[in-house]
Amino acid sequence: MANSDKLVSIIIVTFGSKDYLRGCLDSVKRQSYPLTEVIVIDNSLDADFSAGMSGLFPFIKLYTSPRNLYYGPSLNKGIQLSSGEYILCLNDDVSLDKEFIGEAIRGFSIKDSIGMVSGKILRPDGSTLDSTGLFLTVWRTAKERGYGKPDRGQFEDAGFIFGVSGSLAFYRKSMLEDIRRDGNYFDPRFRMFYEDLDISWRAHKRAWQAYYIPQAKAFHVRGGSWRPDSGLGKPICRRYLDDRLHSELIKNRYLSILKNESFFGLLAHLLPIALYDLCAWAYVFLFRRNVIKIFLNRRNIFQPDL
Repeated sequence: MANSDKLVSIIIVTFGSKDYLRGCLDSVKRQSYPLTEVIVIDNSLDADFSAGMSGLFPFIKLYTSPRNLYYGPSLNKGIQLSSGEYILCLNDDVSLDKEFIGEAIRGFSIKDSIGMVSGKILRPDGSTLDSTGLFLTVWRTAKERGYGKPDRGQFEDAGFIFGVSGSLAFYRKSMLEDIRRDGNYFDPRFRMFYEDLDISWRAHKRAWQAYYIPQAKAFHVRGGSWRPDSGLGKPICRRYLDDRLHSELIKNRYLSILKNESFFGLLAHLLPIALYDLCAWAYVFLFRRNVIKIFLNRRNIFQPDL
């Protein structure tokens, strides 16, 4: 099998919430693909949690952060520590089918220009889709194909996609090196949200492609690490964000557009962008006015806010 002798570095970012990491690592341990290293970036700030995970899973390489790095910067740290030719980035609320890596890694052998691979990501019930690939919308937002729809076999064909979901993102290391800027793979200004769209968009501009392999299956508790239990798996995620994360969501969309959109692309999509913003800001003004204050008090949209 193509790429069957290549080391895969698995990077899991955890905040230590709800004991998701244990299930994630159990699924990693069961992988049929043998050549893996597992790096856990622990943002829990809880020494007992770190010690417990190290004791239960001695095969992991644990990096305990002295402060919360959030998601994008945590992945940068993990990639810097990694040795693999392929990098699998996971939320801790993801679990993998035992054949996931063995199936997904086949996608990289389709073409040398494929730098990203997505599998079929389902919700924990196994019958609801979470993502079958990431796409850029006319609103210049990120769309998870199939999000929240019943799995009726409508996405059983492998093929090219725009990018991969940040919850479970499989990258070719050489692609990450190619798009690396200022020592960072993920832009550290994207602490959470839109980091997956930004890196996919940047990769496309460098002629890299993304591919979908439906036989590679995984399961994701949508919003498990940061939503309340009442909001797990439900649409319109901004309803379940606290005000600071809501501000982060708005800021990062603007930042991804400013970084990656061409002048003519911006002109072509100006009307849908404006319509989206009108609706988004109307919701904030009517129901979440503190978000406006947080957004306007940011020191600089172009600098990391860590």
